[in-house]
Amino acid sequence: MRNISDIIEQHLKKILQQSNGAVEIQRSELADKFQCVPSQINYVISTRFTVEKGYLVESKRGGGGYIRIRKVEIIDNQRFYNMLMETIGESITAAACDNIIERLREERLISLKEMQMMKTATGRVLSSVPIPLRDRLRADILRAMLTTIFVY
Repeated sequence: MRNISDIIEQHLKKILQQSNGAVEIQRSELADKFQCVPSQINYVISTRFTVEKGYLVESKRGGGGYIRIRKVEIIDNQRFYNMLMETIGESITAAACDNIIERLREERLISLKEMQMMKTATGRVLSSVPIPLRDRLRADILRAMLTTIFVY
């Protein structure tokens, strides 16, 4: 059985599909609908609708507050490449790296096999590297792979 976070995520993604990639919701109304606390909605949005996964989230707190979620469309591969490089920066966590790789697959920029290879090269294989260096090495590897995909 799926957990409440999965159900809320699927609900929001369905609304996004039906509304051409943008949705504005009231946190409290969504919490009421799913009989959960508003912080559960915050958790879902902050972990499932990230920049790495291709979403922009804007929120306004207070009485008339809202959460606006927008799916970012890739129009120009060069801009997308530049945005990815900026997002990666000097280091990247395993989770953020996986999100970027999954987004590449979702956008059909890489095959399933390429996705699996990229995840393997940036995942547990790095566990022998000391923690301070691990995220930096992961970023270097991911940037090199992205350059191969987008530049060559």
